[in-house]
Amino acid sequence: MMRQAGRYMAVYQKLAQKHPSFRERSETTDLIVEISLQPWKAFRPDGVIIFSDILTPLPAFGINFDIEDVRGPVIQSPIRSEDGLKVLHPIDFDKLRFVGESLKILRQEVGGDAAVLGFVGAPWTLATYIVEGGTTRTYTNIKSMCHTAPHILKTLLSHLTKAIADYIVFQVESGAHCIQIFDSWGGQLPPDMWERWSKPYIKE
Repeated sequence: MMRQAGRYMAVYQKLAQKHPSFRERSETTDLIVEISLQPWKAFRPDGVIIFSDILTPLPAFGINFDIEDVRGPVIQSPIRSEDGLKVLHPIDFDKLRFVGESLKILRQEVGGDAAVLGFVGAPWTLATYIVEGGTTRTYTNIKSMCHTAPHILKTLLSHLTKAIADYIVFQVESGAHCIQIFDSWGGQLPPDMWERWSKPYIKE
């Protein structure tokens, strides 16, 4: 019962028609709680996963994005140079209050009947979106950066690691029993490159 389970339920589809913006659904406390509880109310699994997205925390540390119906996530100003790194700043939890509030409410709603799960994107996976400017099938920019500008990529990954580690702590302190780390695009790297560009940052 992963987070996406709710997306295929009629009750979710009805709510999505009423609130067509994914950003609204995933950044409004009442909607997050309602959607998160839909599969739980229907099937009573032993875990409730917050309805969110791995890109949700990006604006809180300096990277704005949109989600378009056809293209999916779009980052208008991808980071591909040292100059681009200047937009980054420590994570601002005032911009993520809806996540903290939702986790607190979910914890109250399920009581001791289920574990409340939060999640984050792994630094490498988040970096692919930030460098490519959105979803990609080729990963050309970030893969070339591994060879042509490793210092820029290392700086970006280090910043993401600190921000995401802080975000994990924030989710746990807000009520998540445990956190999943999604390295969705880790499989785009051959094993030796994954060992260098993803694993150490996940471990940290």
